[in-house]
Amino acid sequence: MKLRPLGDRVVLKRDDAEEKTASGLFIAGTAKEQPQYGVVIAVGPGALVDGQRLPMDVKEGDKVFFSRFGGSEIKLDGQDYIVLGQSDILAVIE
Repeated sequence: MKLRPLGDRVVLKRDDAEEKTASGLFIAGTAKEQPQYGVVIAVGPGALVDGQRLPMDVKEGDKVFFSRFGGSEIKLDGQDYIVLGQSDILAVIE
């Protein structure tokens, strides 16, 4: 199955959380902080304003930082994804 976001929404796959601290200690699964960055998997066509489509600022494959409480987490075919509006993306990692 494939996700196709609508409007100015974006589908992200979160990068895996660190499993070890800088000093080498392993972190328990429940204690891991979820990272606020991920890879763009799919991009919607853009918001419709006054009959015109606004272009999206991100594209598939971009690595981005996103708002901690932005978006909705979904699970599809055993994979975890985040669907969020383009406004919840804070920066593109270059």
